[in-house]
Amino acid sequence: MPKEAVEQATGGSVWQAKQVYTMAAVCLLVGLAIGYLFRGSQSTAPPVPEVSRSRPVAGAGTTGGQMPSLEQMKQMADKKAEPLLAKLKSDPNNSGLLLQVGNIYKATHQFTDAVSYYSQALKADSKNVPARNELASCLYYTGDVEGALAQLEQSLKDDPKNADALFNLGVIKLDAKKDAQGAVSAWQQLLKSNPALDARKKAEVQKAIADASKS
Repeated sequence: MPKEAVEQATGGSVWQAKQVYTMAAVCLLVGLAIGYLFRGSQSTAPPVPEVSRSRPVAGAGTTGGQMPSLEQMKQMADKKAEPLLAKLKSDPNNSGLLLQVGNIYKATHQFTDAVSYYSQALKADSKNVPARNELASCLYYTGDVEGALAQLEQSLKDDPKNADALFNLGVIKLDAKKDAQGAVSAWQQLLKSNPALDARKKAEVQKAIADASKS
């Protein structure tokens, strides 16, 4: 999946709105994206409206068939996160709550905000592998490939069989590093260490291996 970034005034990199929408559409269509294929195994945030090309998101201030802007998506995330942030005031080191808030901001493509909450979750619980995997995803989406790989390697030190970390490690190696052999190795290890993987997910991984082997 191509990952093109534009420079911010601060010198960092973020996705342009058009690229964010394209990424979201591809994620929904093929599943082969950082943090998406195995999200069912992780803690999830309260539902957040998805970006849609066919209809506006309720309450987002859109008209006609327009997609919400990144600013509108940020407002949606802030609103959805309010009750969780209220709970965090009395329990600031609750890694589960911090993970849920991070998931909200990730779901609405507010990756920098998500990085902050996932990082806080890890400060509260350094063995929180789901939070570390999500942090890796968001670091990758903000352009920090090496940071993302480092987080996934740490996840695998804590949980060597973790399917999410192994799958995403393969995606980043193939997409960012052009390391097809490394990607195939990670995905083969995923299948070997997770024999009970359900048929749909197993098929996705096998297809990824077959496609990478051709490159």
